[in-house]
Amino acid sequence: MKNIKEVAKKIKIKDENLFYYGNYIAKINNNYRGKKKGKLILVTSINPTPYGEGKTTLSIGLNDSLNKLNKNAIAALREPSLGPVFGRKGGAIGGGKAIIEPSVDINLHFTGDFHAITSANNLLCAIVDNHIFQGNELGIDRVNIKRCLDVNDRSLRENFVITTASELMAIFCLATDLSDLKRRIGNIIVGFTKDNKEIYARDLHAEDACTLLLKNAINPNLVQTMYGNPVIVHGGPFANIAHGCNSIIATKIALSVSDYVITEAGFGSDMGAVKFFDIKCKENNIYPDAVVLNSTIKALKYNGDGDLTKGISNLEFHIKNMAKYTSNLFVALNKFDTDTKEEIDYLRDFVKNMGYKLIICNMFSEGEDGCLELAEEITKIKKNKKKYLMYNETDDLMTKINKVLINEYGAGKVEFTEEAQEKIEKLKSSKLNICISKTPMSITDDPKVLGYPKNFTMRVTDVNLYNGAGFITILLGGVLTMPGLAKESNYLKMKIDNEGNITGIR
Repeated sequence: MKNIKEVAKKIKIKDENLFYYGNYIAKINNNYRGKKKGKLILVTSINPTPYGEGKTTLSIGLNDSLNKLNKNAIAALREPSLGPVFGRKGGAIGGGKAIIEPSVDINLHFTGDFHAITSANNLLCAIVDNHIFQGNELGIDRVNIKRCLDVNDRSLRENFVITTASELMAIFCLATDLSDLKRRIGNIIVGFTKDNKEIYARDLHAEDACTLLLKNAINPNLVQTMYGNPVIVHGGPFANIAHGCNSIIATKIALSVSDYVITEAGFGSDMGAVKFFDIKCKENNIYPDAVVLNSTIKALKYNGDGDLTKGISNLEFHIKNMAKYTSNLFVALNKFDTDTKEEIDYLRDFVKNMGYKLIICNMFSEGEDGCLELAEEITKIKKNKKKYLMYNETDDLMTKINKVLINEYGAGKVEFTEEAQEKIEKLKSSKLNICISKTPMSITDDPKVLGYPKNFTMRVTDVNLYNGAGFITILLGGVLTMPGLAKESNYLKMKIDNEGNITGIR
């Protein structure tokens, strides 16, 4: 690893705008902006499978390959959550020769950002509890927030969410500066009176105290790839529950210091990517110049019960999905050693018949050389000619939900629980965006329905108002906001010796 001061020099950020965490990590002043106007490249994928699709690995590899072509490029990624790190999914530092460093530190606690968010969220919950205990002057009858913890713990599901699913995490990643962060925290609806009057965090004078806990966390983290290329890592809302993107502050800093910014949206394009466009981009007047849709043959075969010719329909859905948003769409294959020539040729012909070129990427095994073809294509992009909105801001809430679930996902029917119907009726005139919260494993709300299903039924089970974040979450099926550990979780493989050497973290 290079000293982080050397990495910062590549993007011309001076010492006075950096806060050093040892030799290999620095925080960037959240108010800092350079003079460049970089192009934004979004990496997304087909629906995730147990094999992994490699969005983060591709993002890192593409960043390295662009830098090898002597282009000024940087990646802007999300921070790992301790829940998946110790659970089944693992960390979020890439893989093989396309990783970010110091990998162990990034996966474990990092600079404490998530702990700060957890503390601020739970402080707000404690303030609400104390207000009720001390006489409840505001008349809170129903509490609208939950405590959070950044671990998988199913026994806490009734009253806790995982930190990455909290409204405060979403706010943290959408706030444009410290002042906006405090404003958004003040706008959190913490509860309702018996007459359904909203009680805000600002009514409890809680916004300053909560923001204080986040004064260092709001500064994005600068790290590096294994080739010493710059990466900004900041924030991490789950894309199956929230909007699934790194912080807008990190993205805007990255755009101001480089010619190309590689970023990712969590899970498949039906989850993270559409919310990247609909929530993050729309709110902040930014828009990707290109989209890279990543897939693997293993994942496509999984979608077809082992048959590539059946599972490839999942790729078809995601190509059609992203083609609405951009005229610069690239279809990438994260190649495994087990992929056969016949499989690759079949995939290449399928993509060609849809009007696109399949680009093979080998960043896992070849590092900075593994995405050179894709990097070359990225440098040739012309101005994007498309912009797409799933619904109008003036649409009522029910119309927004139906437009997304029927027009975008292809549901033939939408059903609502009685509780969800009641909440929608109360919020029907809201001008807020909606954030679909469902399983990431399927286009539908059932993780067992794979491929490219048609005319299925989607069931809206609950609705949560995230007023501070500026959206309403629409929960579908059996989606969980507090995961549990798996039988064969990653913590079983982790070891630390007497000298502090660590193994088994991925």
